[in-house]
Amino acid sequence: MHAPDFWQPGKGGILAQFLAPLGWLYGFATKTKLATTSPWVSPVPVLCVGNLVAGGAGKTPVALDLGRRLIAKGKNVHFLSRGYGGCEKGPLLVDPDVHTHSMVGDEPLLLAGLAPTWVSRERRAGCMAAAQAGADLIIMDDGFQNPYIAKNFSIIVVDGGYGFGNAKMIPAGPLRERISAGLGRADACVIIGEDTAGVLEVVSSCGLSPLCAKLVPGPLAKDIGAPVVAFAGIGRPEKFFETVTKMGCEVASSIAFADHHPYSDADITSLRNIAAKAGARLLTTEKDAKRLPASFIDEVSVVPVALDWQDKAALETLLDGIQNA
Repeated sequence: MHAPDFWQPGKGGILAQFLAPLGWLYGFATKTKLATTSPWVSPVPVLCVGNLVAGGAGKTPVALDLGRRLIAKGKNVHFLSRGYGGCEKGPLLVDPDVHTHSMVGDEPLLLAGLAPTWVSRERRAGCMAAAQAGADLIIMDDGFQNPYIAKNFSIIVVDGGYGFGNAKMIPAGPLRERISAGLGRADACVIIGEDTAGVLEVVSSCGLSPLCAKLVPGPLAKDIGAPVVAFAGIGRPEKFFETVTKMGCEVASSIAFADHHPYSDADITSLRNIAAKAGARLLTTEKDAKRLPASFIDEVSVVPVALDWQDKAALETLLDGIQNA
């Protein structure tokens, strides 16, 4: 889905005010569920990488980066995902050569490129499957508000440009729970990108010292050498379009789709026609590439991204905290 415009930072208005009572109910339900549920303790430590808002904040890039660093330190990391957008209930070990995004979702396919990845609607079953397969650390991508699994270490990821939106609860805003309550349960916070939404002040007031990082594009598989038509179906497509511009690409057109958008034959035909008319090369994200058919992917350049951490010493302290949790 596309996030409503009134969810944006500094926005609100009559519609948000009208929906506010439903937001209070949503927040009360979340608070009650968290307070009255006794979480199950996994036989293997669980690191949760989550957020406080609906939509993308950079959770999966953070999970991948931390997973890569923990593997380098000798940890047998397995990822666990609900598999949003896929039909498989699991627990299922993701095989990128067999499974498609319609089966397991796009994010598990990305995670599975690094380490064993489990899709499980019921997180407890996924934890047990990972433990039985030899994991000694489970990184759970999302699920911070899931009360049924005890987390040994929780990291909240916040987009610096979006922050906490209009600071109202779903459906009046993007919040899944109250900011102070969520940050109060977290062990660490990571701010992705330039903080233009005042995130640092809010997080610091809740007693956390956030780590800051930015997403930087990696080298393309081949030189584009032409104008580009950039398209993306992620939480904030405009972030990708800004990245493409900063890469120095001549952008003929930018096309935004909803997060996790399943590309149809009509979408692909439309993208081909737009690119052909502009004499341009199609350009997209790694996450979107997982939702494109193999017959089309050769026509598209994919922009890989990596995290560039501002304070490497603080990052090492974070990694130590995770390993000792």
